[in-house]
Amino acid sequence: MKVALVTGANSGMGLATTVELVKKGYHVVMMCRNTRRGKVAWISAKEKTRSEELTLMYGDLGSLESIREFAAEFKKKFSRLDVLVNNAGVVAVKRQLTDDGFESHLGVNHLGHFLLTNLLLDELKAADQGRVVTVSSGAHKWGRIDFDDPHFEKGYSVAKAYGRSKLANILFTKALSKRLEGSNVTANAVHPGAVSTNLGVNRKTEFGRGVHKVLKPFFQSAEEGAETTVYLASSPEVEYVTGKYFYKMKEVDVSKDAENEWLAEELWGWSEERTGL
Repeated sequence: MKVALVTGANSGMGLATTVELVKKGYHVVMMCRNTRRGKVAWISAKEKTRSEELTLMYGDLGSLESIREFAAEFKKKFSRLDVLVNNAGVVAVKRQLTDDGFESHLGVNHLGHFLLTNLLLDELKAADQGRVVTVSSGAHKWGRIDFDDPHFEKGYSVAKAYGRSKLANILFTKALSKRLEGSNVTANAVHPGAVSTNLGVNRKTEFGRGVHKVLKPFFQSAEEGAETTVYLASSPEVEYVTGKYFYKMKEVDVSKDAENEWLAEELWGWSEERTGL
């Protein structure tokens, strides 16, 4: 049975991706950072799929130490990994830092997944055909990488920080696919479209409820948002496709910065240093 790992599997698109992959015959490892929410999602996924092919594991992408512990634990349980879905993401209205002092968007959305993927490359290569699917966003188009102020010590805004992390996701995908040339592992990125679960607005406040109500007709459900991710993770049609960016199950163009090979290499080296690889 093929093994898939989905990060941020406790809600939204992560949970929807988990459910769909189990239905397609995968054993899915749900990486969650919150014990209680993870347990609730695990039970929910079992009920929705009527399957026992689900393993719940805890790991926090905002902590390099936690990621290393998670990877070591994963290797004890599984000898190979067919699909890694880098799905977890944060949207922080106020500037926050991870355990290691990284701005939270770049720290979790990019650096956390960068380290996790690199630690599990041997397991991906042990699969017949390993796949890395990283959830990016159309927001990458306004993202800019600034190595002088990567963590927004000046001029923080949620849109800029989120955009930067999503641009980093694509640059990482491009650089990874280059490093995997000649291997049996592919790496692609996906724009899931606008999904209401990803809005960085607290729905418990009156303002948050209002925002969601007004915008809801324009947003997809988590299941619709997960469709392209599941397609890239499982479809034979994209078996040999790598280094690309998909939207609605079709390959689409990326921004000029996201095509910049020099920038992708620069970011890779910078990320290696920050994560201690």
